Amino acid sequence: MDRTPGWSVRLKLTLSYAGFLVIAGGLLLGAVWVFLLRYVPRGKTVLVHGTSVFISPGRSGLLRDFAPAATILGVFLLVFGLLGGWLLAGRMLAPLARITDATRAAGTGSLSHRIALPGRRDEFRDLADAFDAMLSRLEAHVAEQKRFAANASHELRTPLAITQTLLDVARNDPNLEDSQLVDRLHHLNTRAIDLTEALLLLGRSDQKSFTPEHVDLSLIAEGATEMLLPLAEEHGVTIETSGEITPALGSEALLLQMTMNLVHNAIVHNLPVHGSVCVTTSVHPGSVVLTVENTGENLTPQVVATLTEPFRRGTERIHTDRGGVGLGLAIVKSIIQAHDGTLTLTPRPTGGLCVRVQLPASGP
Repeated sequence: MDRTPGWSVRLKLTLSYAGFLVIAGGLLLGAVWVFLLRYVPRGKTVLVHGTSVFISPGRSGLLRDFAPAATILGVFLLVFGLLGGWLLAGRMLAPLARITDATRAAGTGSLSHRIALPGRRDEFRDLADAFDAMLSRLEAHVAEQKRFAANASHELRTPLAITQTLLDVARNDPNLEDSQLVDRLHHLNTRAIDLTEALLLLGRSDQKSFTPEHVDLSLIAEGATEMLLPLAEEHGVTIETSGEITPALGSEALLLQMTMNLVHNAIVHNLPVHGSVCVTTSVHPGSVVLTVENTGENLTPQVVATLTEPFRRGTERIHTDRGGVGLGLAIVKSIIQAHDGTLTLTPRPTGGLCVRVQLPASGP
């Protein structure tokens, strides 16, 4: 924004300090003058043994002696206020200059710069700390977006490259059966569509473009488990659901997608045989909680911490039907953030994962 040049804050503070000092000095001199007038009588002449004697200079004489000294003192206070105010204002505004430099550096794309003001806490240091925290979050967000863009490009390019390879092979191999080629192309096309829809859903959930409504999280959990029951039977996984009425506020469609993603991941990332999934809902003061636990392989805290990153599938980034497109938990995290909730992933001691979703409770 173009602004008309004006006085600097340092100059304004200097003039304010000097003006305040001069006014305070003037008031003090005025008080002294009023105090002196109370005890100085007017000049008069008296007779002592027949001789005329002047015993007091009077108020007029006192004013002649007082005025030059007061003027000199006023000039001294003005000069002292200007010099001292300039130095004091510069010292006080030094942290602001560092904050301004850091802001300009961030504006050019240097998000790694930090102010890191030393000293005890005050208003400037609170501002600097808040700005440093904002830069840290912004730097992490930009880095995450760059990784996401790179991974998304790689994931979208993979099925296209495989499709191109299959078409080249089919063109060079006249003996290749058309049905086999069609099946493979159909599988790759389905995967590309699923990935594109997941990316679109992730973008919509990030924008928080939905109208909040009263929903029952327990009913959503039951609906999601019923829809995924055939998949659980196919994988030999048993599902248990429990919980009370869990009133929440949000988008029913997004919360259903969130729950289905969690239950789907719990089913496909489970033991090869005799696996189980437990889905529970509960009500707490001011919040509601959805918990999805599953059996499975042992996970380290380091691996669990990366599961919400896009295109992460357990310990490896692999391309299988079992692994999906790698956006399940990323979508879950985005939906939860759009609902002002929190997501907690905890590895179970006996293997598997415990996912805890906490959302604000709905009012009456």
